[in-house]
Amino acid sequence: MSAKTRGKSSGLPVCAVLLAGGRGTRFWPRSRMRTPKQLLNIVGRETMLRQTVARLASLVRPSNVWVVTNTDQAAAVRSELRGVPASQVLAEPVGRNTAAAIGLAAVHLAREHGDALMAVLPSDAYIRNVARYRGLVRAALEHARTPGSMVVVGIPPTHPETGYGYIERGGTVGWPRGMTAYAVRRFTEKPALPQARKYVASGKYLWNAGMFIWRVSTFLESLQRFLPKTHEALVELAATIGTPKYAPALRRIYPRLKNISVDYAIMEPATRLPGRPRVSVIPAKIGWSDIGSWAAVYELLAKNAQENVSAGPSFTLDSAGNYFWSPKKLVAAIGVRDLVLVETDDALFLCSRERSQDVGKVVKWLEQQKRQDLL
Repeated sequence: MSAKTRGKSSGLPVCAVLLAGGRGTRFWPRSRMRTPKQLLNIVGRETMLRQTVARLASLVRPSNVWVVTNTDQAAAVRSELRGVPASQVLAEPVGRNTAAAIGLAAVHLAREHGDALMAVLPSDAYIRNVARYRGLVRAALEHARTPGSMVVVGIPPTHPETGYGYIERGGTVGWPRGMTAYAVRRFTEKPALPQARKYVASGKYLWNAGMFIWRVSTFLESLQRFLPKTHEALVELAATIGTPKYAPALRRIYPRLKNISVDYAIMEPATRLPGRPRVSVIPAKIGWSDIGSWAAVYELLAKNAQENVSAGPSFTLDSAGNYFWSPKKLVAAIGVRDLVLVETDDALFLCSRERSQDVGKVVKWLEQQKRQDLL
């Protein structure tokens, strides 16, 4: 791509790249290998994937939506997103983390558009304030038009969470569309609780929600700088796009890509480059949740801490704080508190709300027992 082409920004198409390759084991027994969290209606009537696309409706045309998933889920994703061209659902032959997944989408976008604005988003997050979210994405897209600029969306923490990475912000670097963009000083790993408390108390740290905005050319140049072998392999793959050689080349080349997250591969080293700040963060008070457990679903849906939440018919007596997923069968609960009950055709999951994260231990046990019928 020439410098002249990279410099033009006013006519850049806006594209969304949705990362949709996760297994979603935290929502077993509803989530399975072929039906992970993003393909389920965890909150609301539509699947998380459809909700993600709907939020982008006024920002990105369906023809400019791309999804990176895996071979097990690709058919279901294509069926779920009828308005998105089937060829834009990219299936990884093996998982190689987010740097590779985003790189795969980037070389396709470069072939399709030359350059474009690229919003990389998770496909399974919940956002309550959709209007503010759209305004924030517009601001991030505007800020990312400058070649070399990379924008990350940061969530102001509401409590000292140990399950998220954090972003430390520095000074102000701009006011796109009236919103404040800050330089990123560093990305941090998931902290222990004492450190998380310090982060929240400082007021300088934000949760990393995995939302990134940049130009395709900016990302590919950064990939070449920080992961040159992965960039070289993707350039080799890009030469086969649109030809019969693509599928076998993907199976041969993709396993060679480095298995690393984009945060550590690209974003973290970019914050240490000399000169003007390359990475900025825009705080987003948008009612965000990654909905990481059945307990998180309850917290989103319950109007108060005593309410029983049920996806189907229920009768409760002297019971409070329970979450029931049994859309077809009546749940009758007497004298129980703070439980999670999830029923499917072939399994029943029951635990206390505070232990809902331990569902992963069930999945691990099923793997050891080779119960593929339940995975």
